[in-house]
Amino acid sequence: MKKFSRFLFSAALFCCVIPIAAVAQSENSYPPQYGKPYRDMPDSRDVMLYQVNTRSFSKDGKLSAVTARLDSIKALGVNMIYLMPIYPVGVLKSTNSPYATRDYNEVGKEFGTLDDLRALVDGAHQRKIAVMLDIVANHTSWDNPWIANKGWYEQDSTGKIKYPQNWYDVAQLNFKNSDMRLALIHAMKSWVFKANIDGFRCDYADGPPADFWKQALDTLNNIKTHKLLFLAEGSRASNYSVGFDYNFGFNFFGHMKAIFERNRSVKTIDTVNKRDYEGAADGQAMVRYLTNHDVNSSDGTPLDLFGGKKGSMAAFVVVAYMKGIPMVYNGQEIATPYRLVFPFTGTKIDWSLGAANQDVTAEYKRIIAFRNKSEAIRRGILNSYSSDDVCVFTKESGSQKVLVLSNLRNKAVTYTVPAGLLNTLWKDAFNGKKTTVAAEVSLAPYQYMVLKN
Repeated sequence: MKKFSRFLFSAALFCCVIPIAAVAQSENSYPPQYGKPYRDMPDSRDVMLYQVNTRSFSKDGKLSAVTARLDSIKALGVNMIYLMPIYPVGVLKSTNSPYATRDYNEVGKEFGTLDDLRALVDGAHQRKIAVMLDIVANHTSWDNPWIANKGWYEQDSTGKIKYPQNWYDVAQLNFKNSDMRLALIHAMKSWVFKANIDGFRCDYADGPPADFWKQALDTLNNIKTHKLLFLAEGSRASNYSVGFDYNFGFNFFGHMKAIFERNRSVKTIDTVNKRDYEGAADGQAMVRYLTNHDVNSSDGTPLDLFGGKKGSMAAFVVVAYMKGIPMVYNGQEIATPYRLVFPFTGTKIDWSLGAANQDVTAEYKRIIAFRNKSEAIRRGILNSYSSDDVCVFTKESGSQKVLVLSNLRNKAVTYTVPAGLLNTLWKDAFNGKKTTVAAEVSLAPYQYMVLKN
């Protein structure tokens, strides 16, 4: 019985796979455009990003639950969300990871239907929020139909399909195979048409070769009816040159964590900024965060890592204002005090916590709102004046100038003001109160100041 079932499974895979390469090469094979292409796409420099982990977002883990909370996401000040993978998840050799894709062309039943995805995108667009999908281009699950085409996967000397790194639950794709590339690009492009999505967050983007991403992003950018944005979950400089709008802030997160946990000098952020932006053109940026699905599960919440409510808000000011595109992970805005643990099916966000943490939500809204209205913050030239304890910088665009001071220590600190900022007159960005910057500024533990001219 087992042999017979295995034979049927293999035959089914074979039948499914043969036409894929041919389909990928035919422009006529794309689905018709669903809905009207989104006309309010933000400039890449003006994005405020929100990560949705659909499994943890609600008790049922459905896309419809995300749609139901779009007003709350909008109220936070968000203009783009990215959905973690919405595809069917593999079961063969499985750890139940949402990053083990069984079918690039379908919505997984656990998340809902294509109509549910469309309703989410429609609802987001109505609220002037763009939507990215998460694509896992480096590998597939072991029960993806593509597995019948062994040449589409890397193999060892014995012909056995490889897995990447120590991720035993997934099979490594072979990017030397042109048919596989075309099939993958075809799947990505199809989502633009059938769900009207606005870009992709590309998982483990440093895995596939840069020339694959060049091929894929050039193809997607040839869709003239859509403006798309692309986020590489990677750090290599070549991601900028092949067309990604954003790289991912691994280094920044690690540095911020070390500042809080190991008393590393705040001045080291300047080195991170320089390194992270090597090769970046105007408009290309880092996506930076205090938490995401990986580090939340493995390392802890922002409350755990960045000094509780006060410390995490002092850190978020740096994330939101210094240099990059800020990202909020679902539940962060209500100070969720526990981890959303992989594979994200057991631990759920308790949105009722928002009632007890309205102060935190209001503070996130306030910080984000000023970013959204300040061209100096979003697009301005950065000048850093940090000390070992306090992150201090100005952002300047035209006649607009903003001064930020954020004490990243759980102790009172006196900051000595450099000559260029002495005796300058400012207004508090949040309450409009006038203030003059004297020779020294005293800051309480985790206190921050945001001043504008």
